Amino acid sequence: MSERLTKNAARNIFFGGTIFFLVIFIALVANSVFYATGASSHHSEITPSIALGKRVWERNACIDCHTILGEGAYFAPELGNVWARYGGFDDPQGAREGIIGWIKNQPTGIEGRRQMPHFNLSDKELNGLVDFFEWTNKINTQHWPPNDAG
Repeated sequence: MSERLTKNAARNIFFGGTIFFLVIFIALVANSVFYATGASSHHSEITPSIALGKRVWERNACIDCHTILGEGAYFAPELGNVWARYGGFDDPQGAREGIIGWIKNQPTGIEGRRQMPHFNLSDKELNGLVDFFEWTNKINTQHWPPNDAG
């Protein structure tokens, strides 16, 4: 005897599957939100200087050329790990001076190279920007970017 799929059975399978996958989706979203706001970042350590650096980043539209944690344009280098590239974990003061010096000396005028404009940032804004880069570099990005060069 051949069994057929009835309308009631098909409806029950559809609604049961929909509810099942909706519950799975909600659980995955909740897990992602918990991870992003709790485990991966250290938002409790945000200082006024870091917040100022973020505002400088946004006001000068740095994301129009640079990426940060993989988001943004690919014209200029990734800045999510610039603190580590300048040796910030081994020599924080040297890294700070190096990043600030690089920003202050732009554009370099070297023929054939991409040039970063000069933004006339104050020392307070430059230090805030470096603090923002340092804070960003400490986010657990699960090994992103995949190399130190960004």
